[in-house]
Amino acid sequence: MLNIDISVKVKPETGRVMRIGELSRRTGLSTRMLRYYEQEGLIHPRRGANGYRDYTDDDVARAKLIRDLVTSGVPTRLVSIVLEQRVDREVVWTSKCDRDFAARLVDEIEDLDGRIACLTRSREALDELLRLTLTQVGSREASA
Repeated sequence: MLNIDISVKVKPETGRVMRIGELSRRTGLSTRMLRYYEQEGLIHPRRGANGYRDYTDDDVARAKLIRDLVTSGVPTRLVSIVLEQRVDREVVWTSKCDRDFAARLVDEIEDLDGRIACLTRSREALDELLRLTLTQVGSREASA
């Protein structure tokens, strides 16, 4: 009689791991955008032995927060500051950071105000062009 004993060592699972495609589906972000966030240092996936990015549920929550911040108008260059503040306020967020961040926000608001003024002028020019066009169309129809 042949007696075979097979022992298998199983690594304990430390958390659910997913690939970039699943992270994309769960966050509504494209894989390209997720790679951009990684390039900008906003998300930090682990790499498996095969070189693939490994994401966790924590990465899902972080990517959604980044998405929401960017969607609400916070530029990615400021998102990292907001994320650092959320992670470890006692160590990272000092009164100097508050002043620096406030100065950056003032700069962003001034930039937005400039863009709004430019867009307002563009809209007014288009409104005037539309008014003139409609006037011309109306005078042609009246004379026909």
